[in-house]
Amino acid sequence: MTVQDAKQGRKRRGSTGTPVVYDFRRPMTLAREHGRVLEMAFENFSRQWGNQLSARLRTLATVSIDSVTMRSYEEYVRSLPQQTVMLMCTVEPSRATAVVQIPSGMTMSWVDYLLGGRGMVIGDSGRELTEIEFQLVRDLLQLSLSDLSYAFAAVLPMKVDVRTVQYSPQFVQAVAASAPVIVATFTMRVGELEDTTTMMLPADVMLAGLRARDDTDGRTASELAAHDDVLGRLSVGVGFVPVPVAVRFGPITVRPSDVVGLAVGDVLPLGHPTSRPLDVVVDDVVLARAAAGTQGTRLACVVVTSEETS
Repeated sequence: MTVQDAKQGRKRRGSTGTPVVYDFRRPMTLAREHGRVLEMAFENFSRQWGNQLSARLRTLATVSIDSVTMRSYEEYVRSLPQQTVMLMCTVEPSRATAVVQIPSGMTMSWVDYLLGGRGMVIGDSGRELTEIEFQLVRDLLQLSLSDLSYAFAAVLPMKVDVRTVQYSPQFVQAVAASAPVIVATFTMRVGELEDTTTMMLPADVMLAGLRARDDTDGRTASELAAHDDVLGRLSVGVGFVPVPVAVRFGPITVRPSDVVGLAVGDVLPLGHPTSRPLDVVVDDVVLARAAAGTQGTRLACVVVTSEETS
């Protein structure tokens, strides 16, 4: 599931595109409620990220979330440019690896702002960062990643630290190629420059936090009492629901020709031994064994054994 804004969702549903291949052996899906929680957390982070950039770069900067998806790491890498800035991060306490990908031109613009310039990109924008430039970008991004910890505090307590930088996505093996990852795509505008950035987080770490969050019961005492009362009344009500019970002989197998040729007066041997009890069934589930008998002038059966199944 891809979480996008309502406008994009309506546009997608209204269009007819090429079918996308889906691997059922390796499903890459997000539960709707999990996707919504992640989207809200990344929305909070994107606003704080824009504020941090505006304050540190001394120019108007905005960051908006475009989508939150779950895909394989290999698919994520294929979607990136051949040359880009990939800041490798460590997610504590799991020690997992996260990636913040920023286009090279946007990164060079940050450096120019930090050095007192007007955000101009001079020379080759695709070159690698110098040691001084990397430290400037690292310090700037580290401040923003502290806001990421705040945005995800209700989902997963974590701390993200920038470790190294890479430039060729196809040669970066942050996680296994087939491992599922959460990818957040942002539209970033700094001054007059606008581009797309992405953030990758390991899906197993994020989903573990979401599942633990689901297991936490946040209801009040009165809500819990009302829930228990409803369950009690439901249990009592189920005990008075009429249930059809049948007593049957053992089944036999016949050929279609035997069925077609049946006529009034024909006899079908059941093959059920007289010493064998009959089956007492409810909805085709055997609950007990019973012997045939009578009660007054009516047929009846006597339960001789019971069947307990999980």
